[in-house]
Amino acid sequence: MGTPYAADKLIAQARELAAEYRRTMGKPLPGISNEIAEHDAIRLLGLETEVPPDAGWDALDPSTGRRLQIKSRTIFDETKGGERIGQLKMNQEWDAVVLVLMDESYEPYEIYEALREDLAECANPASNRSKRGAMSVARFKIIGELVWDRVNGRSHGVWDNQTG
Repeated sequence: MGTPYAADKLIAQARELAAEYRRTMGKPLPGISNEIAEHDAIRLLGLETEVPPDAGWDALDPSTGRRLQIKSRTIFDETKGGERIGQLKMNQEWDAVVLVLMDESYEPYEIYEALREDLAECANPASNRSKRGAMSVARFKIIGELVWDRVNGRSHGVWDNQTG
Protein backbone atom coordinates (compact mmCIF):
# COMPACT_ATOMS: atom_id res chain seq x y z
CA MET A 1 0.00 0.00 0.00
CA GLY A 2 1.25 3.52 -0.84
CA THR A 3 1.92 6.39 1.47
CA PRO A 4 -0.90 8.38 3.10
CA TYR A 5 0.14 11.33 0.93
CA ALA A 6 -0.36 9.24 -2.22
CA ALA A 7 -3.84 8.19 -1.05
CA ASP A 8 -4.75 11.83 -0.26
CA LYS A 9 -3.58 12.87 -3.72
CA LEU A 10 -5.62 10.11 -5.41
CA ILE A 11 -8.72 11.05 -3.42
CA ALA A 12 -8.28 14.71 -4.44
CA GLN A 13 -8.12 13.58 -8.09
CA ALA A 14 -11.17 11.33 -7.58
CA ARG A 15 -13.14 14.31 -6.16
CA GLU A 16 -12.30 16.39 -9.25
CA LEU A 17 -13.15 13.53 -11.61
CA ALA A 18 -16.46 12.78 -9.88
CA ALA A 19 -17.52 16.45 -9.92
CA GLU A 20 -16.53 16.86 -13.59
CA TYR A 21 -18.28 13.60 -14.54
CA ARG A 22 -21.52 14.80 -12.92
CA ARG A 23 -21.30 18.22 -14.63
CA THR A 24 -20.64 16.60 -18.02
CA MET A 25 -22.87 13.53 -17.86
CA GLY A 26 -25.63 14.92 -15.67
CA LYS A 27 -25.48 12.06 -13.20
CA PRO A 28 -23.11 10.91 -10.44
CA LEU A 29 -20.22 8.54 -11.15
CA PRO A 30 -21.36 5.27 -9.51
CA GLY A 31 -19.58 4.04 -6.37
CA ILE A 32 -17.07 6.85 -6.02
CA SER A 33 -18.75 8.84 -3.25
CA ASN A 34 -18.50 5.94 -0.78
CA GLU A 35 -14.78 5.54 -1.45
CA ILE A 36 -14.16 9.26 -0.95
CA ALA A 37 -16.36 9.38 2.18
CA GLU A 38 -14.64 6.38 3.74
CA HIS A 39 -11.23 7.99 3.21
CA ASP A 40 -12.49 11.30 4.67
CA ALA A 41 -14.12 9.71 7.73
CA ILE A 42 -10.97 7.72 8.53
CA ARG A 43 -8.73 10.78 8.13
CA LEU A 44 -10.96 13.36 9.84
CA LEU A 45 -12.11 11.18 12.75
CA GLY A 46 -8.86 9.29 13.30
CA LEU A 47 -10.40 5.87 12.66
CA GLU A 48 -8.54 2.57 12.30
CA THR A 49 -9.06 0.42 9.23
CA GLU A 50 -7.68 -2.95 10.29
CA VAL A 51 -10.99 -4.72 9.70
CA PRO A 52 -11.42 -8.48 9.26
CA PRO A 53 -12.80 -9.51 5.85
CA ASP A 54 -16.61 -9.81 5.83
CA ALA A 55 -16.77 -7.96 9.17
CA GLY A 56 -19.91 -5.99 8.31
CA TRP A 57 -18.23 -2.77 9.40
CA ASP A 58 -15.69 -0.46 7.78
CA ALA A 59 -13.56 1.03 10.56
CA LEU A 60 -12.92 1.11 14.30
CA ASP A 61 -13.04 4.23 16.47
CA PRO A 62 -10.03 3.81 18.78
CA SER A 63 -11.42 6.37 21.26
CA THR A 64 -14.68 4.45 21.84
CA GLY A 65 -13.95 0.95 20.51
CA ARG A 66 -17.05 1.21 18.29
CA ARG A 67 -17.20 -0.79 15.08
CA LEU A 68 -18.48 1.61 12.42
CA GLN A 69 -20.31 1.32 9.14
CA ILE A 70 -19.43 4.33 6.99
CA LYS A 71 -22.16 5.75 4.74
CA SER A 72 -22.15 8.77 2.47
CA ARG A 73 -24.54 11.06 0.71
CA THR A 74 -23.56 13.77 -1.74
CA ILE A 75 -26.01 16.66 -1.51
CA PHE A 76 -26.24 18.45 -4.85
CA ASP A 77 -29.23 20.67 -4.00
CA GLU A 78 -29.93 21.34 -0.32
CA THR A 79 -33.35 22.81 -1.13
CA LYS A 80 -34.67 19.49 -2.48
CA GLY A 81 -34.39 17.22 0.56
CA GLY A 82 -35.58 13.63 0.58
CA GLU A 83 -32.10 12.13 0.21
CA ARG A 84 -31.73 8.65 1.64
CA ILE A 85 -28.72 6.81 2.97
CA GLY A 86 -27.75 3.34 1.81
CA GLN A 87 -29.09 0.22 3.41
CA LEU A 88 -27.95 -0.49 6.96
CA LYS A 89 -26.70 -4.04 7.43
CA MET A 90 -28.80 -4.83 10.52
CA ASN A 91 -27.95 -8.54 10.26
CA GLN A 92 -24.21 -7.87 10.80
CA GLU A 93 -22.05 -6.97 13.80
CA TRP A 94 -21.46 -3.22 14.19
CA ASP A 95 -21.98 -0.58 16.87
CA ALA A 96 -22.67 2.68 15.04
CA VAL A 97 -22.98 4.31 11.63
CA VAL A 98 -21.00 7.33 10.50
CA LEU A 99 -22.68 9.39 7.76
CA VAL A 100 -20.42 11.67 5.71
CA LEU A 101 -22.32 14.47 3.96
CA MET A 102 -20.52 15.92 0.93
CA ASP A 103 -21.18 18.93 -1.28
CA GLU A 104 -21.30 19.01 -5.10
CA SER A 105 -17.48 19.04 -5.18
CA TYR A 106 -17.43 15.81 -3.13
CA GLU A 107 -15.90 17.70 -0.19
CA PRO A 108 -17.16 16.68 3.27
CA TYR A 109 -19.06 19.35 5.19
CA GLU A 110 -20.66 17.38 8.04
CA ILE A 111 -20.20 13.95 9.62
CA TYR A 112 -22.85 12.43 11.89
CA GLU A 113 -22.69 9.32 14.04
CA ALA A 114 -25.66 7.31 15.26
CA LEU A 115 -25.62 4.30 17.56
CA ARG A 116 -27.03 0.98 16.40
CA GLU A 117 -29.67 0.83 19.15
CA ASP A 118 -30.94 4.32 18.28
CA LEU A 119 -31.14 3.42 14.59
CA ALA A 120 -32.88 0.11 15.33
CA GLU A 121 -35.45 1.89 17.53
CA CYS A 122 -36.32 4.25 14.70
CA ALA A 123 -36.78 1.60 12.04
CA ASN A 124 -40.50 1.48 11.36
CA PRO A 125 -41.40 -2.12 10.50
CA ALA A 126 -44.59 -0.94 8.79
CA SER A 127 -42.53 0.78 6.09
CA ASN A 128 -41.01 -1.22 3.23
CA ARG A 129 -38.10 1.21 3.03
CA SER A 130 -37.38 0.71 6.74
CA LYS A 131 -37.46 -3.06 6.28
CA ARG A 132 -34.69 -2.66 3.73
CA GLY A 133 -32.75 -0.48 6.18
CA ALA A 134 -33.14 2.73 4.15
CA MET A 135 -33.45 5.97 6.08
CA SER A 136 -33.64 9.64 5.12
CA VAL A 137 -30.64 11.88 5.73
CA ALA A 138 -32.90 14.25 7.72
CA ARG A 139 -34.00 11.44 10.06
CA PHE A 140 -30.41 10.23 10.51
CA LYS A 141 -29.36 13.77 11.49
CA ILE A 142 -32.12 13.87 14.13
CA ILE A 143 -31.16 10.48 15.57
CA GLY A 144 -27.42 10.98 15.34
CA GLU A 145 -24.89 13.40 16.69
CA LEU A 146 -22.79 15.86 14.68
CA VAL A 147 -19.20 14.66 15.25
CA TRP A 148 -17.38 16.81 12.66
CA ASP A 149 -18.08 19.81 10.48
CA ARG A 150 -15.99 21.77 8.05
CA VAL A 151 -16.12 24.95 10.19
CA ASN A 152 -15.32 23.57 13.66
CA GLY A 153 -13.63 20.21 12.96
CA ARG A 154 -14.10 17.32 15.39
CA SER A 155 -16.67 17.67 18.12
CA HIS A 156 -16.05 15.64 21.27
CA GLY A 157 -19.50 15.24 22.75
CA VAL A 158 -19.96 18.99 23.31
CA TRP A 159 -22.90 19.16 20.95
CA ASP A 160 -25.86 16.88 21.56
CA ASN A 161 -29.13 17.27 19.69
CA GLN A 162 -30.97 15.19 22.27
CA THR A 163 -30.64 17.62 25.18
CA GLY A 164 -32.50 20.84 25.77
